Amino acid sequence: MTAHHAIKITLTRPATNSELHRARRVAALASSTDRTRLLTVQRAKTPGRALQTLRRRLDGLLPIDVLTTHYPDRQGCVRLNFALSHAARTTIRQAAAACGQRPRDFDAVARHKEDRARRLTTQMEELLTQHTPEELMLCAADSLLSHHNRRPGGKPSSAPS
Repeated sequence: MTAHHAIKITLTRPATNSELHRARRVAALASSTDRTRLLTVQRAKTPGRALQTLRRRLDGLLPIDVLTTHYPDRQGCVRLNFALSHAARTTIRQAAAACGQRPRDFDAVARHKEDRARRLTTQMEELLTQHTPEELMLCAADSLLSHHNRRPGGKPSSAPS
C-alpha cells in the first residue's frame, strides 16, 4: 500500500517568488511567512522513499537544506534527508577506510551509537519519574566506582601491595 507522508522542507535561505512558483508546478507546497520552511505531502511506500523522491524532484528548484518527515515513524523517529558536500563525503570515506569499514557501514555504526544514547536517555527519563536527580546521581556514582574497581571480565581487581 502506498501512503502519503507529510514532509517539512528547510531552506538555506528564503525562496524567491519565482523559485516557489517553479517548485509549486512540481509539488503542492505550503510556505511559512519568511519562506524558509515549506510543508508538502509526498506519496511513497516508505518515509525514506518519500524523502528521496521529493529531494530528486525539488533539488534543482529550491535551495534545500534539510528534508524531514513531519510525523515520527512507528519507532518514534523522524527521518532526515540532507545533501552532503563533496568535502563531507570525502571525510566520511576517509574515516570509514581508517576503521576498515565501508562508508555505509560507518554510518550504521554512528546510527547505532545514536540509538544507544537515545535509549539511555529514555531510560533515564523514566527513572526520573520515580527517583530524584540526587538519588540517580548517587546510584550512578556508586555503580561507576564499583565498576571501575572491576576487571573487564567482571571480577574484582586485586589491591596493589
